[in-house]
Amino acid sequence: MDEGIAATATRRGGRPSREQAALLGDRILDAATDLFLAEGYGVTSIEAVAQRARISKRTFYHRFPDKAALFDAVLRRIIQGIRPPPDVPLYVGSDLSEVLRRLARLAVHASVAPMALALRRLMLTEAHRFPELAAIVAREGSRGEAVEQITAMLKREASAGRLAIDRPEFAAEQFLSLLMTVPQRRALGLGTPMTGAELDRWADDCVNLFLNGCRYWQAGEFTERSATQGPA
Repeated sequence: MDEGIAATATRRGGRPSREQAALLGDRILDAATDLFLAEGYGVTSIEAVAQRARISKRTFYHRFPDKAALFDAVLRRIIQGIRPPPDVPLYVGSDLSEVLRRLARLAVHASVAPMALALRRLMLTEAHRFPELAAIVAREGSRGEAVEQITAMLKREASAGRLAIDRPEFAAEQFLSLLMTVPQRRALGLGTPMTGAELDRWADDCVNLFLNGCRYWQAGEFTERSATQGPA
């Protein structure tokens, strides 16, 4: 147990309060986050986390069975911090174009936030060690929810005859990739990072390109032609 918390608990004649325990948990996760992002999973040791958090290894193991469990907790905490606040409406607007434009602007700015970029770097370096890492990010992050919501909107538009799309889930996945891949790559150093105004224009252009493609979608044409004719 942390010496300060232990002393306080002893003076009060009992275990640490729930608030003290929560503060200790946050301190452990803060220390682990700093080390994992700076050093990577392999180099970071439980001893280093305990030392930075000013706790004993016994206290650490009381909360986490091993380093992998700590890493998982750190990932989930980072992802929750990237997600928009619960009180921010995401899917609002008078029509599909307005809804997607608002969503696109929020998403593209979030994708280049410092913690989002740090998570991306961590994924690139640790994916071989944690093949489930991408699944955790997809499950805990907002991408899965966004795909589901966009898919539902595309289905409604197609049913009303306003879009020709017949693979809405595929289209939703491609929309998010189109939207975030280039801005995030540039923010990671593979080009000049976009300004806020450039990110807004990028989001609007991606929405226009995506919706125009959905309006003139040719269902299965390329696949059928390729299968019968082969490569040019």
